[in-house]
Amino acid sequence: MKELLIKNMVCHHCVRAVEQILRDVGAENFNVELGKATLEQPLSDAAMDQLVLRLRRDGFELIADRESEIVEKTKHAILHHVREEKEKQHNLSECIERQLGMSYDTVSRIFSAKEGRTLEKYHIAQRIERVKELLQHDEYTLSEIAYMMDYSSVAHLSRQFKSVTGLTPSEYLRGSRERLGLHEI
Repeated sequence: MKELLIKNMVCHHCVRAVEQILRDVGAENFNVELGKATLEQPLSDAAMDQLVLRLRRDGFELIADRESEIVEKTKHAILHHVREEKEKQHNLSECIERQLGMSYDTVSRIFSAKEGRTLEKYHIAQRIERVKELLQHDEYTLSEIAYMMDYSSVAHLSRQFKSVTGLTPSEYLRGSRERLGLHEI
């Protein structure tokens, strides 16, 4: 078995894209999940070179060093924390320590050095991305979203949203609808 760690895989569309790339380069009997692909048989050198090129072309990258691996695993832990209801019961540092088996301080130092931004800023950005998705689905009120995303209040969510996007949630939603050609009647 050969495990390949892949950078920039953040959603199920990424998983499908990597699966297709692996099929295209001749891989058989593999499993792909966020951040990694497991191959039952190693690829030939030529297929591996083609894989690297195809991954890069589609915005992915093989991870070769330990610190990059830690950063990528941290990103997946943060995505899991933001998107899984049960994970929100724990604070971020507990989640990262549990999922990576390393101290939060060590992970935070490595993350900041490799990414050029703090773990907390990345976490906030991912929370706001999730809020954007929930707003666009138009199923929940802003109060419900604030509660679901574990914000202390709608005002706190709105301040953080504006800080990250430059827009209030209402302005963002109005702009999204205008881009899609949807106008309120």
